[in-house]
Amino acid sequence: MTLKFDEVVRAGIAKQVAENIKSAIMDGRLKIDERLPTEEDLARSFGISRPTVREALKRLAAQNLIHSRRGPLGGNFVKRPDPEGLSNAITAAATLLVGIGAFDIDEIITARLETETICCRLACENHGAADLERMAAEIEIQRDETISDEDFCASDVRFHRAVVDSTCNGPLKLMMYTVIESFIPITNMIVFRVRERRKVAGFHRQIMEAVAKRDTETATRALADLLAYIRNSYATAMDARDRMKAQPQA
Repeated sequence: MTLKFDEVVRAGIAKQVAENIKSAIMDGRLKIDERLPTEEDLARSFGISRPTVREALKRLAAQNLIHSRRGPLGGNFVKRPDPEGLSNAITAAATLLVGIGAFDIDEIITARLETETICCRLACENHGAADLERMAAEIEIQRDETISDEDFCASDVRFHRAVVDSTCNGPLKLMMYTVIESFIPITNMIVFRVRERRKVAGFHRQIMEAVAKRDTETATRALADLLAYIRNSYATAMDARDRMKAQPQA
C-alpha cells in the first residue's frame, strides 16, 4: 500500500484555510454577496498552492457558504445562508442517529409532544387561510384509501410541516425540520403496518379545525391523542416483530 502523505498534508491545510474563511463569513468580515479574492490572490495570501485553495473553496461550497459565478464579473461569492439547506444537513444527521437507535420511541414522542405543542399554540395565533388550505389538502389525500403507504407517509410529513409553517416563526421552523423530516418518517417506517390511516387523518382534522378556530386547548389535546396513538402503534409493531423473531426457523 502506498501512502500519499502530500495529499494528507494538503487536505489538512485546505481545511484550515476553509475554517479561516468561514470564520470571516460568520463574524461579518466577509459580507453576503461579497466577492472572495481570486485563487491566485488567496494562494499568495496564505502561502499555499492553488490546488489547495481549490480544495478549501470546495469545502466552503459544500457547506453552502459560497457559490461561484461565471463570466467576466464571475468568481466566488459569499452566499446568503439558506435555512432549509442548513436544516437539511441537521436532518440528515438526526435521521442517522434515529436509524441506529440513538433515540428510543419515548424520547422521540416526548420531543414531538413538547415541540409540536408550541407549534400548535402559535399556529392558532398566527395562521392564515393558505395554511389551513394546505392542511385540508393533505387530509384529503390521506382519506384516499387507494394511495400507497409511501404517499400517505409523505402527506403526513407535509401536514405537520404546514402546521409548523403556520406559526410564522422562522427560528422555530428551522428547529422543527429535524422533528418533522426525521422523526416522523422513521416512526412511520415502523408503524405503517399496524396504524389505521383513517385514525391518523381524523386526528389531523381535529388539529386543523382547532387551529382554524384558534382553540389552543383542543389543538394540543388532539396532538397529544395522535402521539399517544403512534406510541401504542409502535409498541404493537415491535411486539409483532419480536414474536416473529421468536418463531423457530423451518
